[in-house]
Amino acid sequence: MYWAAMIWLVLLVLFVIAEAATVTLVSLWFAVGAVAAMAAALLGASAWVQFGIFALVSTVLLLLLRPLVRRYVTPKLTATNADSVIGTVGLVTVAIDNTAGTGQVKLGGLYWTARSTTGAPIPLDTQVRVDRISGVKVYVTPVTVSAPVSSPV
Repeated sequence: MYWAAMIWLVLLVLFVIAEAATVTLVSLWFAVGAVAAMAAALLGASAWVQFGIFALVSTVLLLLLRPLVRRYVTPKLTATNADSVIGTVGLVTVAIDNTAGTGQVKLGGLYWTARSTTGAPIPLDTQVRVDRISGVKVYVTPVTVSAPVSSPV
C-alpha cells in the first residue's frame, strides 16, 4: 500500500504547486485532503476509503474554511476622497488640449489638472463631468446642457 501513499504524496505536491501559482485558496484544501488520504493509505485503507476521505476532507474544508480565510487574506480597499470626485461636474478654467498637455478644471473649490477623455479639445468655461482619475489628473467630458423650454405666453 506504500505505492498508494506515494500517489497521494505526488498529488499533494501538485496541489501545493497549483496553490502557489494561483493563490486562490482552492488547491490548498485539496492538498490537506491528500494528506488525510495519504495517512489512510499508510494505515492500510482501501483505495475507495482513501478517495472518500480525500473527497470528504477537501469538500468540508473548502466549504467551511475558505470563506473565513479569504476574509483575512484579501486586502481591504479603502476609498479615498479623490474617488468622490468621479461623476462630479466642474468648470474648465484653462482650455483642455491633450496634444498640448494643457487643461485645468475647478471641482468643488479645488483646481485639478485635466485631460479630455475623448481626446477632443474642450474650450474655457465649459461644464465638464469627471469620468476617471489617473494620478493627479482628472479625465473629463463636456456636459451637454439642454436649453430651457420656453412656455407660450
